[in-house]
Amino acid sequence: MTKEKTKKSKKDGNIFIGNKMFMNYVTGVVMQINSGVKDVSIKARGKYISKAVDVAEVVRNRFLQDVKVKGIKIGSDEFEGRQGKNIRVSTIDITLTK
Repeated sequence: MTKEKTKKSKKDGNIFIGNKMFMNYVTGVVMQINSGVKDVSIKARGKYISKAVDVAEVVRNRFLQDVKVKGIKIGSDEFEGRQGKNIRVSTIDITLTK
């Protein structure tokens, strides 16, 4: 990956919630907003949806009170599982704006 692509992906405004510690995601959102990104999108699937909601609420209520929720999108992704069955997983996309 070139340096240009790496820099662009760090400031693209997307945070994907997964296994990392909770505060790592909060810090990532706060850093992106403070670096000038207007809209930050917090995305999660399956069991991480509740963590995504918690991250958004902690950012709004504890760190950056002037940040507002611009939108929330919910949906589902379908893919083929290990045994060949189609599996559907819920998704959420929370967009915060300054």
